[in-house]
Amino acid sequence: MDNFKSSLEKYADLFVKVGVNVQKGQKLVISAALEAMELVRIVARKAYEAGARDVLVEWLDGQLDVIRFLNAPDEAFLDFPMWKAKGYAEMAKNGAAFLGISAPNPDLLKDVDPVKTAVWSKTKAVAMSEYYKYAMSGKVNFSRALFASKEWADKVFPDISEEKRLNKLWEYIFMFTKVNLPNPIKAWEEQNQANYSRIKYLNSKSYKKLFYKSEGTKLTVELPDMQKWISGISTTTDNIDFMPSIPCEKIFTAPLKTGTSGVVRSTKPINYRGQVIENFSFTFENGKVVAYTAEKGHEALEIMLGIDEGASFLGEVSIIPHGQDTAESNVIFYDALFDESASCHFALGKVYPLLIANGDKMNKEDLKRNNFNVSLSHIDFMIGSADLCIDGL
Repeated sequence: MDNFKSSLEKYADLFVKVGVNVQKGQKLVISAALEAMELVRIVARKAYEAGARDVLVEWLDGQLDVIRFLNAPDEAFLDFPMWKAKGYAEMAKNGAAFLGISAPNPDLLKDVDPVKTAVWSKTKAVAMSEYYKYAMSGKVNFSRALFASKEWADKVFPDISEEKRLNKLWEYIFMFTKVNLPNPIKAWEEQNQANYSRIKYLNSKSYKKLFYKSEGTKLTVELPDMQKWISGISTTTDNIDFMPSIPCEKIFTAPLKTGTSGVVRSTKPINYRGQVIENFSFTFENGKVVAYTAEKGHEALEIMLGIDEGASFLGEVSIIPHGQDTAESNVIFYDALFDESASCHFALGKVYPLLIANGDKMNKEDLKRNNFNVSLSHIDFMIGSADLCIDGL
């Protein structure tokens, strides 16, 4: 127990100093699952020790979400509390930092109508668009941490004894985030430096096209002249370095909206609003998904692609070297933060302006005019494997 508490202290320290990188005099806003109360308290203490002006916490209860989805009338999901949306936008405008702490439960919404969750997701995205604009254009420092829940551990490790599952999950969390090392902050500094040399190389090449080939995948992706490869560490417009997610060993950029063609096959499932989608594929023409298959979760995939016009176009291209800890574990975590760290992946939906040269100065119309994708959604899906080959032109 003492060892776990020590690791949790290091875990909190990592997100305060490297993930969010809280600055002196800055407010920290935490959105956290109730299950993560112990971690939230440690983070709050460490944020104040780092000089935070204040720490504000919004508690999230997944079980209340289920009760609402199963009992509230349909019209309830068409209204989002604008006081909350305006509050988040105002805090972002005034320079607050943001940390999300999730306690994943992959099967939480399995009995909920996926149409309801999709409607609510769209309603929230529209209402929170001003806040998301600050986050996706590099104007605020933010990050996301994971907290091990019993339900998550049961889903990931059904084949080991129940009493060992939670400890096993924490072992992986601490390993992937390098908290099991003597100095995780230094370890991530070294990892980010190695990634910097890779993005410097890719940016110097100015690739026009990437060609993907593996079993079930034969895809061409066009890249823009104003491409900007970045790694796990980002920098705000106020020159604050932060890591939006830890672990993050990917190198990623923005594709041209209409420049993807061919077929791509998934190598890991995704959990979309509580619905697991497995063994799926997409066929692209002129950038758009024109056909798709799924052995499981076909209805959820259909809903995901139908959120809006941009939901069926790519907004992100991510490259990750094969052989990272997350890949070597050969474990499916049913959460994008860990699963995307194990595999090359794409994202369907909106582009991050910070992936474009001078993107922080672009509005939606500028993005559209330059052939970048605009959408309410941004969904990562994994396509990496040991046999994946990527060539660049």
